[in-house]
Amino acid sequence: QVHLEESGGGSVQAGGSLRLSCEVSGSTYYQYYCMGWFRQAPGDKHAGVATIYIGSTDTWYADSVKGRFTISRDKANNTIYLQMNSLEVDDSAMYYCAAKAGSADCSRIDPQQFGNWGQGTQVIVFS
Repeated sequence: QVHLEESGGGSVQAGGSLRLSCEVSGSTYYQYYCMGWFRQAPGDKHAGVATIYIGSTDTWYADSVKGRFTISRDKANNTIYLQMNSLEVDDSAMYYCAAKAGSADCSRIDPQQFGNWGQGTQVIVFS
């Protein structure tokens, strides 16, 4: 059973930056995982933010965050990151890390493809 633990959320003024971390444990097949960051604002469904395939480091981004957010991984430490720059008020949400085995559909950034989720970390961006 894969365990995911997010950290790094907080409150930041618009234009600022935050880095989220997601520590992965409980799996020896981490290198074959597609990892993703998703977010959910109050009253909304989960929305895709970015994904990365650990085996190749290919990355994909939602249009709303391209050029501002960067997903990356530290393979040795089983951790993925989401560097968020130029934050906007609309980026405020609970951010979740998620994992699924294999590279298929990793580029879709579709939360319905992911079966393993962390508890989330709150991001608040104020004007």
